Formats: sequence, structure tokens, C-alpha cells
Amino acid sequence: LLPIVCVGETLEEREAGRTLGVVLGQVDGSLDGLSPDALALVTLAYEPVWAIGTGRVATEAQAQEVHAAMRAHLVQRHGEALAARLRILYGGSVNPGNVAGLLAQADVDGALVGGASLEAGSFLALIPPFTAA
Repeated sequence: LLPIVCVGETLEEREAGRTLGVVLGQVDGSLDGLSPDALALVTLAYEPVWAIGTGRVATEAQAQEVHAAMRAHLVQRHGEALAARLRILYGGSVNPGNVAGLLAQADVDGALVGGASLEAGSFLALIPPFTAA
């Protein structure tokens, strides 16, 4: 079993400036107690609640900010080597029009695709940015 742990804030939490506190708290709550071997199998996904199924998506800068904070937090809590092994995906209304820009961010390791995977054409259009990354 390879778990994908999704974390993300509500629109109210984002507007209140609490995004990083909420997300990092969710990361800690989800990963605490895992052995290093178990932790190495986890994939994290930042999926803002306000973007799920709404067509709204975090900007590239917003996604990068949260991903960078998650990665730095993982380094602090679990060390550089283990943190480097963990993948952090972006999920939240990923589509062919925004996936390349999201993948271009330094700390975004991939995408957790939801609605865009329901139609073959839309899903296939997501592939080229992954092969270029």
C-alpha cells in the first residue's frame, strides 16, 4: 500500500492567512508516529479544499509557497535525506491549461488529477508537460 495523504485549507482559512499553519498541522497529524521506512512510502498532495471540483486553482506562486513550506517542514522534522525522497503533488482543479505551469514550480513534484481524468481527451492532454518535466 502506497498512501497519498491530501492536505489543504478551506477558503476561509486561506483568507484569514492561516494556510501554512493549517497545512503543516495536517502534515504533522498525518505523519506523526510513522517509522522512517513507512514515511518514505508516503506521497503528500497539497489539495486546497476551495479548489476541489470548483474550477478554481491555486496560482503557481501559491502552490509553490505551500509546497516549499511543506518541504522545509519535512526537512526540519525528518531530515534532508528522507524529505528529499517524499513526493509532494498538487491537486485541486488540475487541467491541461494549468498543469505545465504548476509542474514548472521547483517544489511541485507532480499532480493529483481529479475531474480532468474523467474524459480521455482531457486526461491525455495532461501528459505532455509530464514528459517535458
